Amino acid sequence: MACILAPSLLSADFLNLNRDLEMINRSEADWLHLDVMDGVFVPNISFGFPVIEQVNKVCKKPLDVHLMVVEPQKFISMVKACGAYQMNVHYEACLHLHRTVWNIRETGMKAAVTLNPHTPVELLEDILCDLDMVLLMSVNPGFGGQQFIRQSLEKVKRLKAMILRKGLTTLIEVDGGVNLTTGKLLIEAGADVLVAGSSVFGADDPEDMISRMKQL
Repeated sequence: MACILAPSLLSADFLNLNRDLEMINRSEADWLHLDVMDGVFVPNISFGFPVIEQVNKVCKKPLDVHLMVVEPQKFISMVKACGAYQMNVHYEACLHLHRTVWNIRETGMKAAVTLNPHTPVELLEDILCDLDMVLLMSVNPGFGGQQFIRQSLEKVKRLKAMILRKGLTTLIEVDGGVNLTTGKLLIEAGADVLVAGSSVFGADDPEDMISRMKQL
């Protein structure tokens, strides 16, 4: 089965956002990944819900919304109202993770939990069965264009083994430094979903790059 590809809006040209969104619509991309940053949980600020609402009016692909914020549970209803298909929250930002996950699922959205590079996958042992997806950060979150952390490959393998051992269908998504080379290695390690920012929007032909990544 071909990987699910989710280009990251963070790397798009915001002065030509409608053009880039129409390119995503024409392309073989499966989802659109949106990183919401608050400048507290991560050292950067990106965009908020008004932007997501406008993106949802144009983009025909499901929105995979990743909250890099403190207390993400406060924004579940707002993420849903923006038209999100899936909501990602960080393990490191949730004191009551199980409650947050179920509150997300109660809205009808898919529920995903994100792990920073230093957080071991084994910490998800008791909640993995409640998750639609786990997002593994393969760079330190906050900025695009960073170098891929190669230890992420072993992390994907360990998580995949956990999922198979439990007989689950939980997807593994990876974000950070994903390109044609690292993407192939991640798929081989067991990843199901690739988030690609700079490698897509920085390409001479982004639509062709998406097509090439879909063939990995």
